[in-house]
Amino acid sequence: MTPTNRRPAPAPTPPPAAGRLGAQLALALLAAALAGCALRPAAPATPPPTRIVVAPVLLAPPPPPDPVAPLLSYHQALRRMSQGELLKELSGFNAQAKSPKLSLQTAMILMLTRGNGDLPRAQLLLDSVAASAEPEAEPLKPLSQLLASNCAEARRLAEHADKLALQLKDSQRRNEQLSDMLEGLKAIERSLPTRPAASAAAGSK
Repeated sequence: MTPTNRRPAPAPTPPPAAGRLGAQLALALLAAALAGCALRPAAPATPPPTRIVVAPVLLAPPPPPDPVAPLLSYHQALRRMSQGELLKELSGFNAQAKSPKLSLQTAMILMLTRGNGDLPRAQLLLDSVAASAEPEAEPLKPLSQLLASNCAEARRLAEHADKLALQLKDSQRRNEQLSDMLEGLKAIERSLPTRPAASAAAGSK
């Protein structure tokens, strides 16, 4: 007996009403899930890490070197020198280039040597530093003005001393003249003839 070819029975088709109900249920669940996500509060954002900024430490610049202090020390050293040492120091400046500092040092020496015309030379050098427009002379001007004032006072005292010396010499000369006149009168008196004795005059009567 030859078996007959049988076709598989088709799957039963679900009724249309049940398919629509399932689709609606799926849509409802999806809408509820979306609504839940919309109502859920968002998680707070993580704040960025705090960045600590360290300000750089600004160090004050070192003060500029004081040009006056070495000159004051130099002036004190000059005061301990002899006249020969001062003149030797002065001669060493002749080969150096001129500058406000050198003019100030030269004037300091001239104020101590006190030779003929040294104080006027020192005064001119100090005045030139005080009136100089060079940048190097600017911090030296107060010291040059102070030394110029002292130099002017020294010149005044020196001139007064010279006048007193001249007056003293004049007085000594007049005293010598008076002494000579007095000695001359004494000599004339000694050369006069002596008067006769009083007894001789009485006997002649």
